[in-house]
Amino acid sequence: MVRWECKQFNDLGPHELYAVLRLRGEVFVVEQNCPYLDPDNKDQHAWHLMAWRNDQLVAYTRLLPPGASYSEASIGRVVTSPSERGTGLGKELMRRSLMELKKLFHDTPVRIGAQLYLKKFYTELGFTAVGEVYLEDGIPHVEMTRSNS
Repeated sequence: MVRWECKQFNDLGPHELYAVLRLRGEVFVVEQNCPYLDPDNKDQHAWHLMAWRNDQLVAYTRLLPPGASYSEASIGRVVTSPSERGTGLGKELMRRSLMELKKLFHDTPVRIGAQLYLKKFYTELGFTAVGEVYLEDGIPHVEMTRSNS
């Protein structure tokens, strides 16, 4: 059973924050072999959606208000633990992220910077690619948008 929580930065306890940074580092830095500075001063302005299984963080997104990354609301740092891949948890994570954004910011559109290899995944969730492919930290990305009404 998965337990879902959504908290603002100041409401995260030290163990929760450690789990978030550890999972993001495990996947984005170690697994993807991409040395970059993950803490980018946006976490403090975000809501943090976390999925816990047996007290282990297994999935996470960072929900940003309009103006923090883009003029639209944004979902970022989308990550699922390697042990949970192929279970459907990633899609559930995104569905819940969109629901939380709707609760927080109503019908504002959503913009993401998606890793290019996940374009089909996000398209299946209603996102549309906009603009050109670009490199971020050596990984091809594409911006994608979606209405959240």
